[in-house]
Amino acid sequence: MWRNIAILASVALAILCGTATFAATVSGVVAAVDADTGAFTVDAAAKKGQEFAADDKTAVTLDGKKATLADLAEGQRVTVTTTAAGKVTKVVAKSVAGAAPRTAGAKASGATANTGWHQYGGPNRDNVSTETGLLKAWPSGGPDLKWTVSGMGEGYSSVALSGDKLLTMGNRGNAETTICLNAETGKELWATPTGNAYRENMGNGPRGTPTIDGDKVYVLGGNGDLACLELASGKKVWGGNILKEFNAGNITWGISESVLIDGPNLVCTPGGRGAAMVSLDKSNGKLKWKTTVPGDPQTGYSSILPIEFGGTRIYVNFVHTGVIAVDAKSGNLLWGNASPANGTANCSSPVFAGDSVFAASGYGTGGTLIKMSGSRGKINAEEVYSTKDMKNHHGGMVVVDGFLYGFDEAVLKCIELKTGNVQWQDRSVGKGSLVYADGQLILRSEQGPVALVKATSSGYEETGRFEPSRSDKPAWPHPVVANGCLFLRDMDQLMCYKVK
Repeated sequence: MWRNIAILASVALAILCGTATFAATVSGVVAAVDADTGAFTVDAAAKKGQEFAADDKTAVTLDGKKATLADLAEGQRVTVTTTAAGKVTKVVAKSVAGAAPRTAGAKASGATANTGWHQYGGPNRDNVSTETGLLKAWPSGGPDLKWTVSGMGEGYSSVALSGDKLLTMGNRGNAETTICLNAETGKELWATPTGNAYRENMGNGPRGTPTIDGDKVYVLGGNGDLACLELASGKKVWGGNILKEFNAGNITWGISESVLIDGPNLVCTPGGRGAAMVSLDKSNGKLKWKTTVPGDPQTGYSSILPIEFGGTRIYVNFVHTGVIAVDAKSGNLLWGNASPANGTANCSSPVFAGDSVFAASGYGTGGTLIKMSGSRGKINAEEVYSTKDMKNHHGGMVVVDGFLYGFDEAVLKCIELKTGNVQWQDRSVGKGSLVYADGQLILRSEQGPVALVKATSSGYEETGRFEPSRSDKPAWPHPVVANGCLFLRDMDQLMCYKVK
């Protein structure tokens, strides 16, 4: 096991303030925030669900101090000032005891300030959907199929959504192609080749999911081809190859990471010498910093989880030799832990709750809970326990109200996160992936069946199941719940089901 490495860290806030002629003010409580797009919703006494959109010129204060939209959270009291045209010029926010924290991995049952599904893993990359009002039980045969489209090409990419646009990737001919559909109808809007087609005996095609950030889309393919595209048109803005740029070798089953966009930065994990993780300028791809990890491990198959702890923003990922935690400002390694790693493939991204990170892998290994302590000047990490009861291969995990849900190989389990004690287990749909939405778990078997199960520690309770149309390859793309719909990608086809 690696020793923990502590460094000094600080978090800086910057904001550009604009001025305008004020035409109206609205006071109320923040109901939802989408820091990616600048959209937020306020419940006022006179009218609930009032929608606003901020930009980088909007003056934001929190408790009398300069802040950014990312500092807003559900439950805070706000006063919003707009121009006659409805443009938001000023947001004054006040913290309220019990308001949802702006911390990744916070209580999953709705306590998140982001909405939509702009990236792999959802708003906070924790496999939690912010959708509400969903069906609590499915009819016989499953929810209504809204649309299905073919022609996505080979690939294991899932989907990302922004407004009426849906993004995914697939091999088309000799090229990895980024594809944009109308999310409401499934109609293709544009398709852009973004790299050479990735081919491998276990299944061809890209493995990563596009990341949408404002008016741009960022994609990373199986060969390491990285590209930034315009969301509206698919026009390529810039591109490169992270394996060539950072002198890294491809991994056995292809680069599978979905890149993280965090403010002005694009962060990914190429696994090159002295470049286990890198931060690039998202506007042009130029290097900002790179992380050195002892032994220069190759990348794994998981994607970065951004978290906040002890006044420090941290990027956590699962590389070939273990879990690493990196200071988001400097790129310095904070700590590492090798216990949950196997020698073949570490696929599932870590999860975070409160002060702890949990990571797990398959191939007989299992999971480890790592507890952090300290504050801005020093972050320490201590291994709490390791367990064979969560050998999570590639289906992902989710934390809800202190309980961890995930597939231990082919068995769905509910585990008390702080102790590792198994609360219940069920063979359910067999080995697969999952997403949490509105009090329910949606489970997708790699062999096909999809089930709806209550997210409760008291026992397994299934409230619906159906068999979607299938390809001849494993159904590995994770399910997505957004816009009142369930999206399932299966190689060449993509299906949209109405679940609201």
